[in-house]
Amino acid sequence: MSWLLLVVGVLLWCGAHLLKRLAPDFRSSLGDSKGRGVVALALLVSIVLMVIGFRATPVVQVWTPPTFLLHVNNLLVLIAIFLMSPAPKKGRLANGMRHPMLAGFSLWAIAHLLVNGTLASILLFGGLLAWSLVAPVLVNRAVPDWTPPEPGSIGKDVMFLVASAVLMLLIGWVHSWLGYCPFASCGFYP
Repeated sequence: MSWLLLVVGVLLWCGAHLLKRLAPDFRSSLGDSKGRGVVALALLVSIVLMVIGFRATPVVQVWTPPTFLLHVNNLLVLIAIFLMSPAPKKGRLANGMRHPMLAGFSLWAIAHLLVNGTLASILLFGGLLAWSLVAPVLVNRAVPDWTPPEPGSIGKDVMFLVASAVLMLLIGWVHSWLGYCPFASCGFYP
C-alpha cells in the first residue's frame, strides 16, 4: 500500500502542475479562483501521499552511493535553492534563464538521486525530476515568446546566495531531526 501511495502522490503532483498544459479547456472551465483551489488542494494531497508513502515503504536498496556524492549533493542543493529564490528575477547571474525555478527543482531532484539509492527514492525523486524536465517544454510550446526581465545587481545575487546558504543549513537541521544526515557529520545537529 505504501508503494501505491508514493506513486499516486508523484502522479498527482505531476498532474496538478501539468493540468493547465495537458487539459487547458478543463482547467479554464474551473475558472481562476476555483481552479487555483483545486490545484492547491491536489498539490497538498500529493505532498501528504508522497511523504506517507515514502516514509512507509520498506527499504529496497538498488545501489549504494559513494560518500563523496554527499558533497556534490550539497553543492547542487545550494545552487537549486538559489535558483528557486527571487535571485534570477532580481539579480544578474541567472537573469537570462526562462525557468530558473524548474531548473532548480531539477537540480534538487538530481542531487537527491545521487545520494539515495533506494527504490522509493528513485520513484520519488525520479518522478519529480521527470515532471521538472517536461514542464518547461510544455510551457515553451504554449508560450513561445519570452523576454527576460531587466538584469538586477550582483549585490542582490550575493544577498540571495547568503540567504540560500542559511536556508540550506535550516533544511539540513530539519533533515537531521527527521533522521536523514545531509552533511558528512551530523553530530552538530540534534
